[in-house]
Amino acid sequence: MKWDEIGSQTCSIARALGEMGDRWSLLILRECFLRTRRFSDFAERTGASRNLVADRLEKLVAAGILERHRYQERPPRDEYRLTEKGLDLYPVMMALVRWGDRWHDDGRGKPIEHIHRGCGHIMHAEPSCSECGERLDPRDVEVRLGPALRDASAPRIE
Repeated sequence: MKWDEIGSQTCSIARALGEMGDRWSLLILRECFLRTRRFSDFAERTGASRNLVADRLEKLVAAGILERHRYQERPPRDEYRLTEKGLDLYPVMMALVRWGDRWHDDGRGKPIEHIHRGCGHIMHAEPSCSECGERLDPRDVEVRLGPALRDASAPRIE
């Protein structure tokens, strides 16, 4: 299977990766959550070439993760803002931050700290059950086929 076909699998992770799963898109999304909005700032802060940034922004707009807003007419200039679909990626990004802070800190600690405005404390993502609030451990979670895979005609994921 080719990378550009991965989103056709009957798998939520594969479908999500099909829309936004390369490293440059993730770095652009990181910048969006850090309130970066302008093309030149994305290029500067990610270190990606201008062509690559333009391509990834276009893909994220086409996927409905970002939307373009004109902020200047002469010359025409746009900024990029997260949509509701894009904002829903925040827990994913925070999970990546937590993992990176734990496994790739080079002994120097976190590069940035996230402070919850509601309580003022430094915080990190903590996955919990949506029903009881208990902290999740993959050893305590069972998996079963959902409606999309209960259909006998759907391709199976092995």
